[in-house]
Amino acid sequence: MVTHVPAEAQGDERGALLNFVEAQRGAIRRSVLGLTEEQAASRPSASELSLSGLLKHVAETELNWLRMAQQLPNERQRTQETWADSFRLVDGETIPDLLAFWGTVAKETEEFIRSAQSMDDTFPLPEAPWFPKDGRVSLRWLLLHLVEEIGRHAGHADIVRESLDGKGAFDLVAEEQGGDRGA
Repeated sequence: MVTHVPAEAQGDERGALLNFVEAQRGAIRRSVLGLTEEQAASRPSASELSLSGLLKHVAETELNWLRMAQQLPNERQRTQETWADSFRLVDGETIPDLLAFWGTVAKETEEFIRSAQSMDDTFPLPEAPWFPKDGRVSLRWLLLHLVEEIGRHAGHADIVRESLDGKGAFDLVAEEQGGDRGA
């Protein structure tokens, strides 16, 4: 972690977990900082992943988990046929559009979590071979999973960005703050 995650108010578990989710989101957002759409869509490493594809994937993944927790239909639900589109920009999508979309999802996630009665509230997992039959998870689990999911992809983004132009996470934090890494 190259940024300090702000401490929560004493005993504010929700705040602590939301701060850690936001820290991982920040790493993904910084990975596209200063890039053109073409640069962000490129695949400069051995991986099939691009930075804009990772951005889209984590935004849609957070929305999917939020909708599951809310027990509402996901307006961007993927099918087997459209799964690959969750890792690439299509139909005129742009990085600013995705950042705005994800910002809306992030705000909705925070509002949902803060309005819940308890972090112990649960919701059902969908039927899938990797989930237990009739499985349920808590809102606490949801936030921990978002830290894990977004964090995994933030690591991918670090490697892709460094492969693209040599800028590492510390460089991007400094750039975002308007300074120089050595300053």
